[in-house]
Amino acid sequence: MTRMVTVNLKINGKQYSEEAEPRLLLVHFIRDALKLKGTHIGCDTGHCGACTILWDGKPVKSCQILAVQAEGANIMTVEGLEPEDGKLSIEQESFRENFAQQCGYCTPGFLMMTRYLIRNNEEMTREEIREKLHGNYCMCTGYQQIVDAVQDAQRKYFATKK
Repeated sequence: MTRMVTVNLKINGKQYSEEAEPRLLLVHFIRDALKLKGTHIGCDTGHCGACTILWDGKPVKSCQILAVQAEGANIMTVEGLEPEDGKLSIEQESFRENFAQQCGYCTPGFLMMTRYLIRNNEEMTREEIREKLHGNYCMCTGYQQIVDAVQDAQRKYFATKK
């Protein structure tokens, strides 16, 4: 019988304390134990970026981390993007307006990267955006609309800072 470990962490501002097997990946802990289904499982090898979350404000691929390693972490998943007033976040609005999702499977990872990028980079060229998104894959869009959405979100975010 596998020994269970209690994992205490904060996700989207809410404190959680749940048991997990020591070998359980964080992405499965988030989706199965905590029932937050927005973080997607793509490749389980860290290549596709569908499972990207923000850990203490920095993007990480949750399929590359054990749940027990997240003890005490402060995490944001795609569910944490929506403002409390029920409207779309800047990132979500920009993706919708720029038709930046097709099947939508990769979208949560791209939204989390967009959140990080627009808050941590003054101004990015299209080439810089493409380079910074290199760890997130989309099989449907060809990235043009995703880059448009990131630029749009960047513009909107900095407009709120003036």
